[in-house]
Amino acid sequence: MPAYDYRCRACDHLFEAHHAMTEPAPPCPACQAEDVQRVIKRTPAVAGGMNTHAGDGQRASKEQLQSKWAEETPKLRKQLEDKLGADTVRKNAPSLYNNSE
Repeated sequence: MPAYDYRCRACDHLFEAHHAMTEPAPPCPACQAEDVQRVIKRTPAVAGGMNTHAGDGQRASKEQLQSKWAEETPKLRKQLEDKLGADTVRKNAPSLYNNSE
């Protein structure tokens, strides 16, 4: 069962409850009030793009890192060019361009 965090609106007690997603919120264990509010204390981390690890997620070889760089560089360059303009990016971040461009 998932764990949910709640705060009682009557007594301000913060508590955790385990129940199915389809079940209603339980009453406050401190004062038994039914008026409780769900509190989000933690969120799952979702990685994508440059935030994802190359390789197995722990260690990456030089080839895996180079492959990841080659995959992500055009995306990063495009985002920067859209915001700043191609001339600015070419001047300030020449490493984003390979020799063929």
